[in-house]
Amino acid sequence: MTRVRVQKIESIKDPEGNLGKRIELIEDRVIPRFAVRPATEEARMVQEVMRTLQQQLPVLATQRTQFALPKMILFLTENEYEKLGINFDVNQLYELDLSGQSISFKRAP
Repeated sequence: MTRVRVQKIESIKDPEGNLGKRIELIEDRVIPRFAVRPATEEARMVQEVMRTLQQQLPVLATQRTQFALPKMILFLTENEYEKLGINFDVNQLYELDLSGQSISFKRAP
């Protein structure tokens, strides 16, 4: 089971002119935080300056703990989208299950 998030939904037309949707899914992973020990005295000094700046300027302190990997792009006609029976929303999380030659989506808690 893989956790995916809807990154983008776009309206499209296929070569025959049929309307459809392009749904981009990305895999969300949490990146563990770890301390990096600089090898040189200069690097330690720069790290200390950056740490001080991050404490004084909260904008610099935001660290991304999520890592998004492209996982799947669905190109569906309107009819296929309706048959799928899922109303995808941007930023909605789903559990993606690939098994037995099938793909299933379940809304993540």
